[in-house]
Amino acid sequence: MALTILGLSGALSHDPSAALYIDGKLIAAVEEERFVRDKHAKNRMPYESAKFCMEQAGITPSDVDIVTIPFAPISLLGKARWHYAKRYWYAPDRSIDAILTGNRRFKRYRKKILWCLEQLGFDPKKVRLEPVEHHLAHASSAYHCSGFKEKTAIMGIDGKGEYATTFFGYGENGKIHKIKEFYDPDSLGGLYGALTEYLGFEMLDGEFKVMGMAPYGDASKYDFSRLAKFENGELIINTEYANVIGFRRHKEKGKGYYFSPKLIEWLGPKREGDIADDPYIHYAASIQALFEKLALEMMDYYLGDILRETGKIAFAGGCALNVKLNQRIIARPEVKELFVQPASGDAGTAVGAAAFVSERNGVPVEKMEHVYLGPSYSNEDIIAACARHPGKPQWEKLDDVTGEIAKVLHEGNPVAWFQGRMEFGPRALGGRSIIGCPSIKGVADRINAQIKFRERWRPFCPSMLDTVAPKMLGMDHPSPFMTFTFEVNEEWKNRVQEVVHEDGTARAQVLKREYNPRYYDLMKELERITGNGVVLNTSLNRRGEPMVCSPKDALDMFFGSDLEYLIMEDILVLKDRAVTASPQQATGDSDA
Repeated sequence: MALTILGLSGALSHDPSAALYIDGKLIAAVEEERFVRDKHAKNRMPYESAKFCMEQAGITPSDVDIVTIPFAPISLLGKARWHYAKRYWYAPDRSIDAILTGNRRFKRYRKKILWCLEQLGFDPKKVRLEPVEHHLAHASSAYHCSGFKEKTAIMGIDGKGEYATTFFGYGENGKIHKIKEFYDPDSLGGLYGALTEYLGFEMLDGEFKVMGMAPYGDASKYDFSRLAKFENGELIINTEYANVIGFRRHKEKGKGYYFSPKLIEWLGPKREGDIADDPYIHYAASIQALFEKLALEMMDYYLGDILRETGKIAFAGGCALNVKLNQRIIARPEVKELFVQPASGDAGTAVGAAAFVSERNGVPVEKMEHVYLGPSYSNEDIIAACARHPGKPQWEKLDDVTGEIAKVLHEGNPVAWFQGRMEFGPRALGGRSIIGCPSIKGVADRINAQIKFRERWRPFCPSMLDTVAPKMLGMDHPSPFMTFTFEVNEEWKNRVQEVVHEDGTARAQVLKREYNPRYYDLMKELERITGNGVVLNTSLNRRGEPMVCSPKDALDMFFGSDLEYLIMEDILVLKDRAVTASPQQATGDSDA
């Protein structure tokens, strides 16, 4: 009998998602934000995402054996709650709460999930609901999805789960063994998040912007070592400055931040606006340098022996999306291969919790080879969406999508590319992307100014053929998910300058044809025309919005930007230009 497991995340009031495993095969995984069109879908339940997963599998609630959540009760007998209470002594209400009613949030979430399941048609009395500790879910999403058979070092770094902030362990024969956890407020992810807020971005959203800003600064100009240290096997964050609660918080315009007034006294006022300038670029460089240093010291201390033994490491948690740290991990001589869970943030814990429960029930899960796990739409769906849309889009059906679009790209035009199943996780990987030809000067600025409306200093990334990576990046380390940066070879820096960042690196997606044949063939066409099998790729969304999910979302975005070309499956949508198709097709009356 098939084992069907539904994982539901969202316990930390952001990034709810759902994932469905049937007999160890990941059938679907998707974030709630994509359906409800609200970035990070804060304080929502994973209702639409769970509904989609079941529809994709063609099952009903009664077919689901286990529902699992990546949030669990934490015993008073362990260290976690006591550590929290002791370190937050200056906020006695929180300290006492952690000791007396420390699992209140778990109980509240469990209640909300049961209510959500009831709305989906589950019988709450019959649901087998299994909680998995947050950091175990992260660890499982990395280790169990990595496909590694050898003993594997496991690292999890994020803001925090229940109380844990950092996880070190190893995986062997499908089982996860915990070596060490750190607890709130001693959180490297929390510290980076606090500095993200200070640098003018939103925590849990802007960390990658800080990472993008860092190469413009000089880390040696400011010594950030007072903020945190790792010694004698313990990480200690200086809560005089960051990871603060209660009255220690800096408050501005009615909002409390995770850093203190003492940080402002030291570094000056919080950054405002979109300009990346002195001294803030140096602050970004300094926090990035401290983050890398401490993460590598912790990795060496707790996982060094395992890495020297087998060279395999699996990494998850929000901080696993820090591609600069990942570049440095790969560069270590003892590291043979690093697997980073592509949906490393909390959305990925839905996959992790479900994978963990599957393995615990004796059903191993398959290696995660791709993230095309969301909805897909037919030409008919797309034509119907065009007919309904108030923008009255003109469209035509293309016979040779990759050939025609490669020509449009080569003429210097960005294209909205909507193909196949939507990606799971924060990276567009050729399912819902805006693409450009990276050898044409100025195409990145054009996308920034006209379409994405985002900060000019943020890099654009390349997707490339698997045959190109060894030449352009000089490496053969797998990179299917854009979770690593690599040094770009000198010759290629000129050939595809639009996807090379300030520091000479590129965050690359290296694609094998079997996982996205049409995207691969588009790059083959570009290679034929330009000599470079590389495409500039950024997510199909406008600033502050979630990635596009449906044809309607794509059309809304298309008409709300200066994009001129949108290709959805075989349907090319244009605005204000002559269409080569027959009049009936152009008005969307065809039954094509």
